[in-house]
Amino acid sequence: MTSPTPDADGHTVSPDAGALVVDRRSCKVGVVMGHVGPYVQLRPPRGGREWDVPPEDVRTPTPTEE
Repeated sequence: MTSPTPDADGHTVSPDAGALVVDRRSCKVGVVMGHVGPYVQLRPPRGGREWDVPPEDVRTPTPTEE
């Protein structure tokens, strides 16, 4: 598991596999697939190519983003 990171409201986020999160860098929503080295691996909710995100760049989605 990665280190907890704050979301947009300052709440702590610890993204476990299966969690829905937002990549702050690209504003893309993704499902946490796992963790490799220092990165969180995300995949689009409807499938597609995974991408790596530093844990400090993920946050919980807003209700609209979900």
